[in-house]
Amino acid sequence: MIKVTLIGAGNLATQLGKALKKAGIIINQVYSRTETSAKMLGELLETEWLTDITKLRDDADIYILSVKDSVLCDLISEVCKGREDKLFLHTAGSMPMSCFEGKTQHYGVFYPMQTFSKAKDVNFKTIPVFIEGNSTATEDMIRKFANRLSQRVITLSSADRKYLHLAAVWACNFTNYCYTVASDILGEHGIPFDVMLPLINETTEKLQTLSPKAAQTGPAVRGDKNVMSQQLELMRHNADLQKLYQMLSKGINPMVDNLILDNKED
Repeated sequence: MIKVTLIGAGNLATQLGKALKKAGIIINQVYSRTETSAKMLGELLETEWLTDITKLRDDADIYILSVKDSVLCDLISEVCKGREDKLFLHTAGSMPMSCFEGKTQHYGVFYPMQTFSKAKDVNFKTIPVFIEGNSTATEDMIRKFANRLSQRVITLSSADRKYLHLAAVWACNFTNYCYTVASDILGEHGIPFDVMLPLINETTEKLQTLSPKAAQTGPAVRGDKNVMSQQLELMRHNADLQKLYQMLSKGINPMVDNLILDNKED
């Protein structure tokens, strides 16, 4: 029976812990520097929780570090020390596998590409998991482990994973920010955000059969300078949003910037 210790108790660690438990994998311990997070996840997974890294036990088979990039390297040094025969994984999309180098023998990356929240459960089986190992044997171990959680396990180098993570930021994080802008605009005029949901869902559904470029609609792709100028005027009290609107519109249609400027000069 595989034993896993989770280092971190945030959004990803929470959903990963649930998936591990569902797959019949033993959660050995949960560590977080904050007591509230450690206790919450430890109790949820019915396992020991701790906030003192020196109290980590040595009897886990796999140690998974799911923490902020800014603290990952320091934690790796502490977690790996004295446990060099174990398997160590991190879950960061933007950090190279080499951050383990010289600190342990068996290490790699387990990067599930998805947006995670503590309160919203996900089906891990459908999430693509990108893996990397420091040797063929280690990578085989990681793949077998990942296959217990996901139906789509893909080997990807640290160099390529950086671009995958960048693409994910554009496709998810920036898109969600645009939803926030839309929500704010609607809220200022007493319109509920849920009227956007059918539009959002249809936009996403189209991507099942069309490329993003083919699915693009709206005033920018049509080069509709009248609509765009009117919408810029509606944002006249927010220069940053006006600028972002123009930049995104120009990205959709390179002629848009000139069209907007020409219209302003009329």
